[in-house]
Amino acid sequence: MTSHAEAIHDHHGPPEANKSSRIDAKVLGMLLFIASEAMLFGSFFTAYFFVRVVNPGAPSEWPPEPYHFPVFVAGVNTAILVTSSFTMHWALQSIKRGNRKAFLAGMVLTFLMGFAFLLTQVVEYLSVGFNTGDGAFASVFFGLTGLHGAHVFIGLTLLGMVIVRGFRGHFTPEHHYGVELPGIYWHFVDVMWIVVYAVVYLI
Repeated sequence: MTSHAEAIHDHHGPPEANKSSRIDAKVLGMLLFIASEAMLFGSFFTAYFFVRVVNPGAPSEWPPEPYHFPVFVAGVNTAILVTSSFTMHWALQSIKRGNRKAFLAGMVLTFLMGFAFLLTQVVEYLSVGFNTGDGAFASVFFGLTGLHGAHVFIGLTLLGMVIVRGFRGHFTPEHHYGVELPGIYWHFVDVMWIVVYAVVYLI
């Protein structure tokens, strides 16, 4: 009886319908989803830049006086989130090599750093000195950073599910898409925050 792997190896000609010979359908689906999310962020960036352009003191006075953005705290938060991408990559490579302990350690570290990022953002919101009712600039600030925060929360939910399944022994070097797909999403969240940090806090 021919196995599934042997059948794939012996297959000639174009790939089966709805399948690519270059990329797995699951990964392709995640990449397409991320592309749609990038367009969502693009609409928020458009609103943000519009508010900045029409601001009376633009571009030198941003945010408007007497408000300010906590650039240093956001910078530390950025370092935390970027580091979590490396631990996520470490976790994925570890499960691919069959190193279950390193995989679990990487996943837990990634989750803790993501949680620390989200907690720090909440503290920043409470101490920033303005709220959504303090003008259009405040609305776009909370809208853009809050949108990203929501994505971090979703990412943490996915990571939590991976950790639970990991401790139950659900992943192996041959079956790791349940780790790889949330990892791709987490890398997207990290990259998007770098863009948000640069646009909102630095430029």
